Amino acid sequence: MRDPYDILGVSRSASEAEIKSAYRKLAKKWHPDQNKDPKAAARFAEANTAYEILSDADKRGQFDRGEIDADGKPRFAGFGAGGNRRYEGFEGFDFGGRPGAGPGPGAGPGAGAGGGAEDIFSQLFGEAFRQAGRGGNPFQQGARPRGPGAAGAGAKARSSKGADINASLTVTLEDIASGARKRILLPNDREVEVNLPKGVTDGQVIRLRGLGMESAFGEAGDVLLKLNIAPHERFTIEGGDLRLRLPVALEDAVLGTTLRVPTLTGAVEMKIPPMSSSGRTFRLRGKGLPGKKEKGDILVTLEVRLPETADEDLTAYARKRRAARAA
Repeated sequence: MRDPYDILGVSRSASEAEIKSAYRKLAKKWHPDQNKDPKAAARFAEANTAYEILSDADKRGQFDRGEIDADGKPRFAGFGAGGNRRYEGFEGFDFGGRPGAGPGPGAGPGAGAGGGAEDIFSQLFGEAFRQAGRGGNPFQQGARPRGPGAAGAGAKARSSKGADINASLTVTLEDIASGARKRILLPNDREVEVNLPKGVTDGQVIRLRGLGMESAFGEAGDVLLKLNIAPHERFTIEGGDLRLRLPVALEDAVLGTTLRVPTLTGAVEMKIPPMSSSGRTFRLRGKGLPGKKEKGDILVTLEVRLPETADEDLTAYARKRRAARAA
């Protein structure tokens, strides 16, 4: 695989923001859903691998120091020339398996270059190389090193998950009431439809599995979608209930009437009894927001309105009532 810096087209001193920006451009260009070029999938996977290394400070440092290769795998420098071949990075081992000593007498057959390499690998990889000494091949397909953590490390490498993506979606109360499907363009330029869950709350985060960044080593990451509820011109939210302040004429409040009350799914009729004071609240059951088990209600609070122009009869009545109260 090519140098990850070359793949992303950035310098070795590039900042995290520059690396991320370069990767996003390549991901958009080579994503198999957007690009039908037969080479697109390979280029997309290559960019993913490069980004996985350079976006991780530890892995980037290991690559810069030559400790891992462009695929993220440990890099061994190999054996040097000469009779006393040392394996770079393991200077503490001699070729007879004794830390810190040279191949002295009694090392036995193979204590030179060949035997030393085998001893080192035997200490590193355990039973697999001891099996190889008995005629087995530790690198053949199906061979399983039995050293501590070997199986777990392999499983982890095979199941390395792609990065999660944060996104947000603003919805209306009408969207929630109707259970609308909302179409959204994700930060990775993928367009998907989202089913709004029942009982959704403002600021709630839902997980869209497998829609995040893809990975060359395992399953794709997820999208963490934050739902924001837009303010409404009429209703305020109180849990699953909606509160509405409804104007009512003075004569209707005094005599009683039937009012038209707006809801999220259309207007309905509501009767109020005579002498309904301003501030009195009525409940319309099941007309609120859908919950996980049942719908909320609409709480209708009356606001009694006086006439906009003076009314002589009303003024005379008010004066009579004041005088009676004073007496």
